[in-house]
This record gives sequence, structure tokens and C-alpha cells, in this order.
Amino acid sequence: MPFNPLQVGQFTFNWGSRTYLMGILNLTPDSFSGDGLLAASPQTGADFIQAALVQARRFVLSGADILDVGGESTRPGSQPVSLDEELQRVAPVVRALSAELDVLISVDTYKAEVAEAALQAGAHMVNDVWGLHADPNLAEVIARWQAPLILMHNRSSWAQAEVRQRLGGRYVGVPYDNLIEDIKSDLLESVALARQAGIQDEKIILDPGIGFGKTVEHNLELLNRLDEIRLLGYPVLSGPSRKSFIGYTLDLPPDQRLEGTAAAVAVSIVRRADIVRVHDVEFMSRLARMTDALVRR
Repeated sequence: MPFNPLQVGQFTFNWGSRTYLMGILNLTPDSFSGDGLLAASPQTGADFIQAALVQARRFVLSGADILDVGGESTRPGSQPVSLDEELQRVAPVVRALSAELDVLISVDTYKAEVAEAALQAGAHMVNDVWGLHADPNLAEVIARWQAPLILMHNRSSWAQAEVRQRLGGRYVGVPYDNLIEDIKSDLLESVALARQAGIQDEKIILDPGIGFGKTVEHNLELLNRLDEIRLLGYPVLSGPSRKSFIGYTLDLPPDQRLEGTAAAVAVSIVRRADIVRVHDVEFMSRLARMTDALVRR
């Protein structure tokens, strides 16, 4: 299904022509994948910003089309951070990235104030893991800035989170009447909220929320049926990178999930994902180019 291209300033996304890569910049101490920049640099400031720039430069050189900057972990069982703390983590890094790098910057937040500050600092896109259901003011901010918006499906509940020391968190016993149809229905509710705020269809990207409020079996099924989400009429982002469904399938901790992630990313592309959100940009860039050569003909 062809979609209209997305034009964001000088950046053009011709959906369906190739797979676009989103590199993950976790400005946190507690990322599930162990890559949070604050784990190595516990304080904000020049050193922390420099660490983010070093990682971002590497991602761009390796083929990242988008940098996704997030200041709050969303792993199962994680604790929310205050608004002030998230702002202190995100805004200075976005400002530094936008001043130096020629790349589209996404801010991974569900808070209107953080989105506003990031867009003012030079971000181009908002990635909302709660699909406009967490903050009633977020849609208005995005509409006013005319920014693209990623709407993610999310039925996460800490009551259904199970955490194992070696493998991390997963969700168990999450109820769905019909997995794919329920996800599609929930995503269309998010789309309706975006439209009501004045966000144009061409600015909307859907993320079915692999790893968020879904069991291991749910995630495996969803990944293999991503093309059904795309039939809703919007570009689709897939974010399987290092997720716990890979760890529990292979019995491996987050730092040993490269091959599992590669398989999940390849299947995502076969199932017509438009964007893949990844930690290991250099490796997945090569994989995406090869998979594109095989299936986008």
C-alpha cells in the first residue's frame, strides 16, 4: 500500500522505498538494555552531553535516519521520573544534537512539557509510547508545531509485569479478545485523538508496541503479522531491539540478543515495517539494506 511521502524540513521519507533506521539514545540510568547513558555518567552536564554526542555521531555515520532521544525508561517495573528531571536530561542533549548533526531528531516522551521543550530545542518528531492517552495536552503541542507523531499501542500494567534478574521484565496474563484486532482498534482510537487535535494523517506513524503490555507469545505473533497493522493506512514502526520476548525465547540477557534482534528486524522488514527502532545501528543498517534488496523489488 503506497503512502504519501513525509516531508520534515529537508528530510523526506518515501514510505515503501526502503527501511528507515531509528537509533536509540537512552538518557537514563536504568534502560532495560543496559545502554542508558546515565549509567556511565550519573550527572547531567557537559560530560553527559558529550557522551550523547559521541553515540549519536556513531549512529549517524552507521546509517541512522532518525535519533530517538528518551529521558525516562519504559521497561516493565521501571519508576517514572519527574518532569524537571526528564527536561534536564532531554532538552540540552537535543539542543546539542540539532546544532551539530544533520539528522531527524525524535523525542521519546508522553509529556506535553517535555515535547514542547524538545521541539523548541530542535527536535522534529514526537514518539509517544502511550498513544496520546497519558497527557491530554500533548496532541495540541504536536499540532501547533506541525510535527510528525508516532502513536504506540500500549496496554502495559505493572500488575502484570514479571521481572527476572537475568532476563529482565516481561508481561504475563495480559488479556486480549483478539490480539491483532484489539491492537488495531486501540491504535485507531489514538489516531482519532490526533485528528481531533488537528494532526494531519500524513504526519502519523503507527507503532504496534512490541514488548508493551504483551506476553512473549503475543509479541511473536504480532511481529509476524505487522503487515496487518500497515493495512490501517499509516506507515509502521517496529521496535523489537533487545526486547524481553527475544531474551525469554532464547534464554539470553539483553547484552546477548544481537542475533535474536537481527531475526526480528529482518521479519519486520519482510512484513513491511517502514521504520525499525534499534540499539545496534551499524549491524542493523547492514541487515536492513540486505533485506531491502531481497524484498523491496
